[in-house]
Amino acid sequence: MNITLIGYGRMGKEIEKTAIERGHTINLIIEEHNSNELNTKNTTNTDAVIEFTQPNSVINNISKCFELNLPFITGTTGWYNQIDEIRKKCEDQKQAFIYASNFSIGVNIFFKLNEYIASLINTNNSYIPSIDEIHHTAKIDKPSGTAITLANTIIDNYPNINSWTLDEDSETKLKINSHREEGIVGTHTVCFESDIDKISITHEAYNRKGFALGAVLAAEWLYNKKGFFAFNQIFDKLI
Repeated sequence: MNITLIGYGRMGKEIEKTAIERGHTINLIIEEHNSNELNTKNTTNTDAVIEFTQPNSVINNISKCFELNLPFITGTTGWYNQIDEIRKKCEDQKQAFIYASNFSIGVNIFFKLNEYIASLINTNNSYIPSIDEIHHTAKIDKPSGTAITLANTIIDNYPNINSWTLDEDSETKLKINSHREEGIVGTHTVCFESDIDKISITHEAYNRKGFALGAVLAAEWLYNKKGFFAFNQIFDKLI
């Protein structure tokens, strides 16, 4: 496959390395200084676009790639308040799109564990859930998209919890504790705590290889397909 990268920070470089290792070609790299090069002439042979940028850029990147009829995979978070609009645009224009708050295979197994535990103890009000997430200091969005995904799964399973809150205690909201520390790739811990015990599960990323691999696998799966997909919808097919 010929892959165009939008965003060439630490994730973009890791995706480039992983894609080449899997036999693909990076035919175009788009950064802020050369965004005008994302055009019909330069993307004629592009089979997929993989994008990791910032919340204030992603919507424009999606719209541009839809105009160019380019399959789009994004790991950018912080834009999900516009997800219904993007879904409709994708379906109306018959485009191909995959998004994820986290493309890591390990994290997606972690998501399933979280859902399973929440579904088992959702009627036991003695267990109070909470989430802690730690990321590197360069991460802008807070809490992380991964933490929000974990929180929403718990909320869907807990009838007495209606939303999440950031760094604040609440009886009806799930608390997410968010931290930024130098050198941390990403660590997420979910706790279900009662007066008598605590159940906790943790995922700690040592590097960005897992995120990159998942994004490239998503691009491979999307080849010659149309539709709007969340990564968790296709995860079982990939493993």
